[in-house]
Amino acid sequence: MADRVRSAGPTDAEIQEARKRAEQEALIEPRAATARYDRESGRVLVELTNGCVFGFVPLGVDGLGGATDDQLAAVEVPVGGEGLHWEELDADVSVPGLIAHRLNLAAWAPKFMGQRTSAAKSAASRANGAKGGRPRRDAA
Repeated sequence: MADRVRSAGPTDAEIQEARKRAEQEALIEPRAATARYDRESGRVLVELTNGCVFGFVPLGVDGLGGATDDQLAAVEVPVGGEGLHWEELDADVSVPGLIAHRLNLAAWAPKFMGQRTSAAKSAASRANGAKGGRPRRDAA
């Protein structure tokens, strides 16, 4: 069997698949529409594509801690809005990662979504077990 020679660029099918994935991710992940540094409050303000505005203090964000106001004001939103970029600082920040970290979603979301254990859940589980537990599924 002869070896196939692959062209240097992606195929049309690969490009279409990548576009579909990007469109699906854009519906789920927070994306930046605009960003600016507010000198008065000392915060970077990010307007998301869904209309929400998110602000954060740059201290504690990798690459931004010792930056001047002028350097922070040079924030850019690359195409796609997945991150923020500061050319002079050579710093890039993921918008979804920043929001998840600043809102402490790793700790908060499971509790909100009902996936954390608690004394009340343990008691309810024991009470349900005393009644015979969860009904068995019928074998199909």
